[in-house]
Amino acid sequence: MVAKITPRLIELTYEAALKSYWRKRALRKFLHASHITESHLATWGAEESKRDFLDRTFQKLQASDRGKALIFAMVRSLSEQSTFPDLRNWEDSKLKTADATKAVTELKQYLNAQGEEIRSEREREEAKANAREARQTIQRSLTDKSKLQNRLDKLHPSVGTQQGGYDFQDWFHDLLDYSEIQNRRPYITEGRQIDGSLTLEGTTYLVELKFTANQADVTDIDSLRAKVDDKADNTMGVMVSITGYSAVAIQGASGRQTKLLLLDAMHLYLFLSGSITFSEIIARIRRHASQTGECYLATGKFGG
Repeated sequence: MVAKITPRLIELTYEAALKSYWRKRALRKFLHASHITESHLATWGAEESKRDFLDRTFQKLQASDRGKALIFAMVRSLSEQSTFPDLRNWEDSKLKTADATKAVTELKQYLNAQGEEIRSEREREEAKANAREARQTIQRSLTDKSKLQNRLDKLHPSVGTQQGGYDFQDWFHDLLDYSEIQNRRPYITEGRQIDGSLTLEGTTYLVELKFTANQADVTDIDSLRAKVDDKADNTMGVMVSITGYSAVAIQGASGRQTKLLLLDAMHLYLFLSGSITFSEIIARIRRHASQTGECYLATGKFGG
């Protein structure tokens, strides 16, 4: 077992826990089995994400020797996993299991590498000294969000290219995973390409992603509407256009009982700035659509 807590170890432990346990209930059971106290688990509110709760938990654990021992116990349990019961029976179980397997493998490889290093006397002495020094607090949620923003920034030169579109699809669904929003990655149904879907507060939204140099126009709106109209009554559509929308497109998507919500790059960067969750952004636009029939709400108007 690794003899010291490092930022990389915390990062890999986060990923293994998040990828192995998709449901909050399953993650709670794992933490309880790892001897996290009932009093601490009771502070996990319904609105707090798994990632944010793990942030608080790891910060608290690093403050005591007992807490650090519990971290090592979690690391050992996660690295020994070979099956993932909580990832069964999802639409994308194969993908979720592959991601979890990759996360566990990376954690195990890091432990093996650290074990080799720790065999030297100097590393053992350094580990003892580090245990006596001030403990480093590691916050992962901001780090991960910064990585998402850096990835999006690097995609901008490829706007309008086919590969850029594929990369943007991957990025957007990684954002949904980060936000712990249930989602399905791109698929084809009845000969139609769907850029994926997300489910939020009981409503399923078909996703349409536009990573084009030109603004989305009314033909793009009509295409998404046709896909939504073919589905169940409670299905809606979310379009994300990196370069925004023409006025005609917004007008065409709006109206009485509209089933479409329109987002652009500014909504993505509003989330990445940390001032609001992505779920709250979607909920705010949907509320505006319900109240006014307008499917688009600029970020500058979120306050009123």
